[in-house]
Amino acid sequence: MTTILVTGATGNVGRHVVQGLLEAGVGVRALVRNPALAALPAEVEVVRGDIYNPAAVGQAATGVDAAFLLWPAFTADRAADVVTALTKQVSRIVYLSSMSVRDADPAAGGVWGELELLLTDAGADWTFLRPGGFATNTLEWADQLRTGNVVRLPSPNAARSLIHERDIAEVAVQALLGDTHIGQSHTLTGPEVLTQAAQVATLAKVLDRPLGVEEIPTPEARHSMLTQGLDPAFVDSALTYWASLVTTPEPVTTTVETLLNHPARTYHQWAEDHAADFRG
Repeated sequence: MTTILVTGATGNVGRHVVQGLLEAGVGVRALVRNPALAALPAEVEVVRGDIYNPAAVGQAATGVDAAFLLWPAFTADRAADVVTALTKQVSRIVYLSSMSVRDADPAAGGVWGELELLLTDAGADWTFLRPGGFATNTLEWADQLRTGNVVRLPSPNAARSLIHERDIAEVAVQALLGDTHIGQSHTLTGPEVLTQAAQVATLAKVLDRPLGVEEIPTPEARHSMLTQGLDPAFVDSALTYWASLVTTPEPVTTTVETLLNHPARTYHQWAEDHAADFRG
């Protein structure tokens, strides 16, 4: 490997993928909408372009050895042309998918399963990373904690095995650099199951302040999410899923530890890494 294309390079996972590849001595090309705001290391070749623009994606992928693909939309609209443009230039793709996808019926896994099928049909040398809940999603509580001591959320007893973005990125880097991952789907989680209320309690310990939890009724939560511009189908699916986790917690896998030879990072570790984000 000499150069790897990273999409989503300015995001929570992508920045760590970029850093990991640089540390491995590999050249990185990043597709970003606004290079002036990218704030990526100087060694990165930054290319202006939109992930939804097939021509821009194809141009960015020209001459690279592999690509890390993140599809940021909640639907697969326009994805087929983008995947075609990408795989015409590079066959080795590591795709950030979701634990909701099942091998027996990928299409039932929503947009993530649809992307997996597109990559498979395109004949790509694929690796699918299927993480569960991202610990970074709890940054949504930061605004509430900068101004108060109560987190208002739906389904506080929903139990999740949240994963640290650095663990996802480390697996991605390993998969991009190693042929043994071709054709493999890796289900990635954190090392423990915590309810959302327990996550808030963890933040209270890290921030050294008392924090409370208030449950939001589902209709109010739905309205709040819709006002953020989220797709209604996604909102309804997410709320239904969180409610289901009260009685059926997310699983815990040992994939991160097996692949990386170190335990998956805990939510407490993640909270310590992001304490400043909650303090403002």
